[in-house]
Amino acid sequence: MSPTGDQPPPRVAILLNSYRSPFISEIRDSYVRCIGAVRPDAQLAFFYPADKPGDFPDPAAFDLIVIGGGNADPRKKHPWILRVHQFILDVVANHPRKKLCGICWGHQTISMLFGAELVDMETPELGVTEAQLTPAGRRFFARQGGNDKVLLQQHHRRKVVTPPKGFHELLVENQSFLSYNNAILTLQGHPEKDARCAKLRIRDATRWFGVEEDDKAALASFAEAMEREDDGPEIWRRIFQWVREKHPGHEGRL
Repeated sequence: MSPTGDQPPPRVAILLNSYRSPFISEIRDSYVRCIGAVRPDAQLAFFYPADKPGDFPDPAAFDLIVIGGGNADPRKKHPWILRVHQFILDVVANHPRKKLCGICWGHQTISMLFGAELVDMETPELGVTEAQLTPAGRRFFARQGGNDKVLLQQHHRRKVVTPPKGFHELLVENQSFLSYNNAILTLQGHPEKDARCAKLRIRDATRWFGVEEDDKAALASFAEAMEREDDGPEIWRRIFQWVREKHPGHEGRL
């Protein structure tokens, strides 16, 4: 029996969009750890469209499709990026009730496909940071009182600056969206990354912030930020609740 009673194990397809990343196995393992801590019965299948052309899931075989993070600019016209774009559009067109979740690169890509603008950041984000919930976000995440912040691992140097069409904003500054039909959820932050995985890319501080390679104190400060407690487990619990939710009978409300 499922650990959540009579609910069947969720079937999850995860697209790993990091092109030739030396850390691809560690990224996959972090998904396994983070999701497994919340839904140990989840059936995870991984796909590698950046490195294996045409490696996409059959949407009908899964309850949730995750468009994961990546290491390329989603605005580029590389063939594999365009194939991911087309896959997303095909899922939306041909499987309109399928639940799609975009994380970081996936958040930016889905937002862009629905009309949002994406720009390079003056100051990238690296480590666990706070994001403020919007009123719609408080309702979606069932937050009460003054608990209006979400803490997540961040690792990005591009951001969404205008909202996509047909989406509610859940986190301020365009950091999370939910489609009006309740089928697409996006997050700029990384609920799938724990500190162990995040610290694999700590050297990005040297490229993004001008930190010297041998500046141990500066690198330690980034490591400390990556080791902060975050809300990843809460986010995954809400995602798996959302996967079971039906489409609303009324468009545009939350």
